Amino acid sequence: MGTRSQNNRQLIVESVALGLGYTSVLIWSGSALVASFTGGEANPYWPDIPQLRTDTTGVIAFAVAIVSLVVSKYLQLRRRNSAPLEPVTHGPGVLAVQAVAETAAVLGTALVIYLSLNAVTHPVTLGIKLTHLWPWPSEGTVRVIGLAICLASVATSRYLRVRAGAGRSNQAVPVPDRPAKVKAAA
Repeated sequence: MGTRSQNNRQLIVESVALGLGYTSVLIWSGSALVASFTGGEANPYWPDIPQLRTDTTGVIAFAVAIVSLVVSKYLQLRRRNSAPLEPVTHGPGVLAVQAVAETAAVLGTALVIYLSLNAVTHPVTLGIKLTHLWPWPSEGTVRVIGLAICLASVATSRYLRVRAGAGRSNQAVPVPDRPAKVKAAA
């Protein structure tokens, strides 16, 4: 009975982390839209906390999204990995790398889309520092970093997913090194 209670607690943590990450992405998205289509990023995000700027709220929300979505994805992968019907299991390190890769792919894509949209609406910002919180990097540099993160994270995620499925019976047939010769019709 203790295992069931522990599994339920882990599922609650996983679910709350996903909800927090999802909400944080919404907050960041709203802040990004304000920055792209208005000049109001220095305005308060919420009038009840006038010292908290919209752009600062977006940066904080993006950081919270990274942490909470990685935690949620890791717990989900660990739960699925421990399922009795799974023929291939991975250690916690591999699951953590996969959770980070999948989260980075989603958030990196969102970041590139936002900065690309920002470049369309006011291209001069590509050379300006990303936020008032740090002196570096510029929006253009962060967009390129985001693309590199997407490349690495999508490749890592694909590799780990294919490796995890290697022992399953529904795995696709391997691709030969050389194409087969086609026989001519007689």
